[in-house]
Amino acid sequence: MKSSETTYRLPAKDLLFFRGLALLGGVALLLGLLLAPERAWANVLLLGYYLTSLGLGGLLIVALHYVTGARWSGPLRRVPEAMAALLPVASIGLLAVLLLRPSLYSWTQGPEQEPDSPLGHLWLSRPFFLLRSSIYLALWTIFAVAIVRNSRRQDRASDAAPSGTNLRLSAGFLVVFGITCWLAGSDWIMSLEPKWSSTIFGVYNFAGIILTSLAAVTLLALWLQRRGPLAEAVTKDHFHDLATLLFGFSCFWMYIWFCQYLLIWYTNQPEEAIYFAHRWQGSWPALILLAVVLNWGIPFCLLLFRAAKRSPTVLGAVCLLVLVGRWFDLFAMIFPSQSDVASIPGPLELGMLCGAIGAACLTFFHAFGQAPPVPLNDPVSGENHPATA
Repeated sequence: MKSSETTYRLPAKDLLFFRGLALLGGVALLLGLLLAPERAWANVLLLGYYLTSLGLGGLLIVALHYVTGARWSGPLRRVPEAMAALLPVASIGLLAVLLLRPSLYSWTQGPEQEPDSPLGHLWLSRPFFLLRSSIYLALWTIFAVAIVRNSRRQDRASDAAPSGTNLRLSAGFLVVFGITCWLAGSDWIMSLEPKWSSTIFGVYNFAGIILTSLAAVTLLALWLQRRGPLAEAVTKDHFHDLATLLFGFSCFWMYIWFCQYLLIWYTNQPEEAIYFAHRWQGSWPALILLAVVLNWGIPFCLLLFRAAKRSPTVLGAVCLLVLVGRWFDLFAMIFPSQSDVASIPGPLELGMLCGAIGAACLTFFHAFGQAPPVPLNDPVSGENHPATA
């Protein structure tokens, strides 16, 4: 049987390492809830949203693969499919925050903190807020389960029916994604400061999701190629294409970041400028500029060159920096709204971040091991290996 038809199992030492990270994160969370509950819950929101974004971004990449009929990405498709398994796991963290720690959202604390407009007051009513959040997460999870299930059915199918179904599901998901991604980012992140709003925030949120997801797919594909399951299927040309996409969306992220900042700075409206006025005090500017450097500055300077795009070491380092940069970006979005929380990441953040990495990797590799590493009988990519039982 060919290597592409066997499933992948994480080596015991790697499994133990990721379990250790997850355990470290659990200990950090428990200590945080006892010693600094407000800071711990803010970290749960950050990490829950981060992992949800990675799962959602993985599903988005799969859907784009089907809708565009892309052939080049076929051997890589199992990576974003496995990333989609993060959605139900990360949803637990998000729902825990929304249900158990509403005080993170100042508009739950009294009428004086709520938006001034009647529509804003209605939109941020707690029952409606929780209902919308549940709908977002349920829709994403349902699409993820259906699309991944059909992809695995195609491995055993004698015709292209499962892929045809996935084409229709993917088209529907893209419509749902376009609406719910914008609303979810506004609900979970922008409403932390209910007196502030930005019409470009939804696009900025999308830019962060697709950029980080591409970085995660590329980094995981590099790992899996080096460890064996994708060694024959994935080539330097695949990584060149991924690096090109990463470069493009890094520039897109920076463009949207600058658009939001420039428009707010130029109009100088108090209800808009307060967002950046608060973040240009203390140590926040350093964190914001660090996020810009990691998400755009370094990727732009390195990925301009063809050799860097085709170098596993350089590309892997860039992807890792982008993933770290996204964490700093979300930190600067969430933590300034919590007045009692210090602006410098500390041991609690590091411990909980390690736990999130461990839990995410365990979830990913478990999902990745449920099917052959490379899709079989794929009518688009042309994989015609014999169907397995």
